[in-house]
Amino acid sequence: MMNATLKDPYNRPVSNLRISLTPRCNLSCIYCHAEGEKTPDALIDAADIIEVMRVAAKFGIKSVKFTGGEPLLRSDLVQIVKAVPDGMESSLTTNGTCLSALASDLKDAGLRRVNVSLDSLNHETYKKITGSDRLSDVLEGIQAALDVGLTPVKLNMVVLHGINDTEIDSFLAFVRGNRNLVLQLIELMHFNKCDYHGDLNGVEGALAARSKQIITRRMHHRKKYCLDGAEVEVVRPLHNTEFCAFCNRLRVTSDGKLKPCLLRNDNHVSIRGKKGTELEALFEKAVSLREPFFK
Repeated sequence: MMNATLKDPYNRPVSNLRISLTPRCNLSCIYCHAEGEKTPDALIDAADIIEVMRVAAKFGIKSVKFTGGEPLLRSDLVQIVKAVPDGMESSLTTNGTCLSALASDLKDAGLRRVNVSLDSLNHETYKKITGSDRLSDVLEGIQAALDVGLTPVKLNMVVLHGINDTEIDSFLAFVRGNRNLVLQLIELMHFNKCDYHGDLNGVEGALAARSKQIITRRMHHRKKYCLDGAEVEVVRPLHNTEFCAFCNRLRVTSDGKLKPCLLRNDNHVSIRGKKGTELEALFEKAVSLREPFFK
């Protein structure tokens, strides 16, 4: 039985799979990069996704994250989660607007945890960023995830200069005292020419000064700051050689292609309808095309 770890030409092992289930979303965030995707003619179907996960497990890939668009808009999501191979940890990134109704079913299907995109705790600011005021629905979804044990719930806050960068203390208060909530402050990526790039240098310096403990995570050497009962991670992918140097991820696009790098669209490998040894060879090809975007 195959269980050989895939390594790219830069000796980076691939241990994580990220599958975009749909480009559709029920929000219109001003900074959205849609996982670097364009709207496909047809979505990858559940059978192909299940085969992709089976082959990934044979290559020793230990975790899978489902993304979108908004993955909870996909009607066969629970079926897909149920099909995650034994020993592979599954998680999901969502905007949280539909999470309260599905959290229990997803937990029962085997989902381990969720990341929830939440850029403001203020209704008007949330509407300015996302195009609609669904903040109450998101907060209900977060609570539902906590209640059923989809934890830790990681809150993804994209820091936007002049819009939400004054809310960081409010977010710290929101997660403080709950070990099942982790705040992730995320650097804005320039996909859509969004002019609100926040300065995370100053933010990270302030966190370091206030933290009682600073932990460096193995993946990407990302730092976790622990201050007064709140856990905060800072995610800085832009021009970050460590982010690329420690990348362990292979992506699957919603139209059925292996995507070796988030920031490139010129090296995709089509896998729609492929199975068995043919799909295994395509995995190997995609990994051979991986290289750090920032070197």
